[in-house]
Order: sequence, then C-alpha cells, then structure tokens
Amino acid sequence: METKYEVTIGLEVHAELKTKTKMFCDSINDADEVNPNVNVCPVCVAHPGTLPVINKEAVRHVLRVGTALGARLADYTEFDRKNYFYPDLPKGYQLSQYEYPLVSGGVLNGIAITRIHLEEDTASSIHSDSDGSTLIDYNRAGVPLMELVTEPVIHSAEEAGNFGRELQLLLRYLGASDADMEKGHMRLEANISISQTETLGTKVEVKNINSFRAMERAVEYEIKRQTELLNKGEKVTQETRGWDENKQVTFAQRIKEGSADYRYFPDPDLPALKLSELGLTTDSFKNELPELPWERRARYQELGLNAQDADLYVKNLSLGEFFESVLKELGDDREIARLASNYIANDLVNIIRDSNKLYTEIKDNIGISAINFVKIIQFVKSKKISSRSAKEILAESISSGQDPEKIAKNKNLFQETSISAIRDTVNRIIQENESVVSEYVRGKESALEYLVGQAMKLLRGAADAQSIRDLIRETLKK
Repeated sequence: METKYEVTIGLEVHAELKTKTKMFCDSINDADEVNPNVNVCPVCVAHPGTLPVINKEAVRHVLRVGTALGARLADYTEFDRKNYFYPDLPKGYQLSQYEYPLVSGGVLNGIAITRIHLEEDTASSIHSDSDGSTLIDYNRAGVPLMELVTEPVIHSAEEAGNFGRELQLLLRYLGASDADMEKGHMRLEANISISQTETLGTKVEVKNINSFRAMERAVEYEIKRQTELLNKGEKVTQETRGWDENKQVTFAQRIKEGSADYRYFPDPDLPALKLSELGLTTDSFKNELPELPWERRARYQELGLNAQDADLYVKNLSLGEFFESVLKELGDDREIARLASNYIANDLVNIIRDSNKLYTEIKDNIGISAINFVKIIQFVKSKKISSRSAKEILAESISSGQDPEKIAKNKNLFQETSISAIRDTVNRIIQENESVVSEYVRGKESALEYLVGQAMKLLRGAADAQSIRDLIRETLKK
C-alpha cells in the first residue's frame, strides 16, 4: 500500500506451550479438551490459600526458542503480578514477567526481537449471541504462555506476515507449541503507527487476529485508516482495536493501557530463579537444538532443489519428513535427489489432492513408504520405466499398497530394452502415418512428437521416449 507516511509495526505474539501440566499447577494442559472446566484445580481457579509452583519444562521451551534466535538468556529471572480485572482472570492478576524476562534480543527473518517472557494464559470467555450472556471456561486458565515482542522495525503487512509464519515454523520444529492459530494456540497482536518524521506516530494495537492473512489485512486497513485521519488534520487515538473478519475493518475496544496501569510487582509466592544454577544456559541448549527451518531450507537449496520445493518441505512437516526418509534411502546423489523431489512436489502432491486429501492435513501417512517410493525413482533413473509409467505406478502403489516392482510387472510397464522390438514398432508407425512423416520431413517438428506418442502408445509406455525419437530420426534419414 503506497503512503507518504512511514509505517512502523511491532508485533506481540502469544503461543501456548506444549507441556503435560499447566504453568503453576498440576492440572492437565490439553488444548483439545472440548468439555468446559474439566482440567481445573484450586490453584488455577485461584482458591484462597493455594500456592503456585513453576513448570520447569515451560521455562526450558522459552529458553530453547531464545537460543535458536541467537538471543541472550537471562541468568536471573523472576515472575511478577500483572494486575487488572476481567472475568477470565480468576486471581485478579496474571502471573507474568516484567523487569526480568527469560530472553532478551535475538533476530528472526531479519526482524529484531525485544524480549520473550513466560506467563500464564487466561480462561476462555464464551459469548452467546442469542441472549448476550458470557460463560467462562477455566480449562485454558494457567496454561503456559510464551509472549514474544518484536522491536518496532517492521514496515509492511507482508513483512509482518512472513515473520509470523517463520516463528510458527520454529515453534513446531522445536516442539514448543503446535502454534495452530485456528485453535488459538498462537495469537497475534500488531502495534501500528504512521509518521512523516523519524519520530514514531501514535501507536494503535490491533487484537483478535486469528490468521496470518487476517493480520496482513488488519495492518493494511489500519494504515489506510490512520492515513485518512492525518490527511484530514485529525489525530490518531492511542487505543486497542479489534479486527472484524466479516466486515474486514478494525473497531475500537478500549483506550490502550500503559505498563503503569498494571502495577507490576514481584510475586511473593514464587522464588526468583538463578538459571545457571539449574543448568539452564545457552551452551546446554545449543547442543540439543534440532535443524532449524532456515537451516533446512538452505540445505535443500544447496542440494539443488528449487526454492519453491525447498520451502514446501520446510513448511509442510509431513512432506518434509517423507523427503528426509527418501534422502536416507538414496544417499548423497544430488541428481537422483532432485528427481525424487520433482516426483514428490508435483506427482505425489497432485495424487493426494486428487484423492480429496489436502496435503497440509497429512500427519503421518503419505500413502506410500519411502522404500517403495525410492524403488520407483530408481526405476526412472535407470530408464527401466518411463516418466508416464512412474506416475501410474505411484498412483497404484498409493491406492493398493502393492510393491512398485510387482505393479510394473503385472502391467507390463518395464521399458522394452530390445532395440529390434523398438525398431519394429518405429517402422510400423512410419508406415501407418505417411502424411505425418511427410510433414516432419518438410520441417514440422511437432509431427515428430506425434510419431513418438504413437510409438509409446503401442509400447504402452514401456520404452524410453528419447530412444524412440532418436530411432525415428535415424530411420527417416536413410
């Protein structure tokens, strides 16, 4: 969106962490629980006299994220009470971190990060459109919540969306969070301001964003709204706004609070942590990090994959894991690895789509084992089967689960290697298509491809197209 104003965006990202229990109690952390108020206990619903206990695994998750981002891990940290009153906050305050976050600094996708801290999630408010009532589900209350805050260095909706998508990938690679935005595992807030000078403009925070595309649209709308206000000589109000997906507009919710409004102070029921004494240091985490999304993307491109296929395997974990299994079977042959990638990214994905299974939904079963898939690729590489036959065998193997070699034998798909048999077929095609042969002799190159197609049809694809092409040329030169 073109504007004469400088756009500045900062993001706040909340991600529910994958732990067995909640942040400060032993209630089950189950994001998929559909029955309300099942996973609750006196601690997470704030009964008087209860005491919280810190979940070490949640702390580890945040520190691993910080290590992956090249950030500074705190040695000293503590939890604070963030005071505000809302029905979904049972204690009247939220246990969070203010002055001493677990992680400071770091970079992702070229975007500088201010801090990452740990807190507890709130309960869920369920609003009824029929009678206007609101019910509270405390299953989510106390779930470990990671909050990441970027520096205000993002300048477009697209840049903001790309950052969010890469962070989602990182959380999934680390096993820190499923980061499913549709289920509320990951929630975004965008702080947007525009200005004609180097001084930042008035910041507006947009909440209730449930997808990356919605965030991009919300940011674009807010830039337009603020631009129109300033062009009319009006002021932008510092406030919190929501995003209405149906109307595709932001709407005012409340005046934006400042940190002083929350009256932060250290929680007296939780001990301060000296992380080095617990063995939670940068060095301890560096050795246990998996290959990170940007590292895997670079490795695939070094292998010779095009950027689109490399990105597909990085973003789709199921297809990525399948490709990794295929690579283990194939070894270090770059040429055959690229061949395998072409069949996965194009033919395999299309077969799955045609069977009405979106490949983004595949979790464990691609439909064919890596070993059987590799057999097909090796048949193609050694020219035992044609490309057309490979697609047919792949589809049949996915459908029936049969061994590719058995399918090829049963359907006579192994290529004819006998020169005499191919020559006989070529001679027959030439004799039966005199007019097409004449067109080719007069220089019509497409006529040759027609003859090749007819020969492949007679041989049922069980021959190498290039060999047929060469033999036709050779025969017609005589």
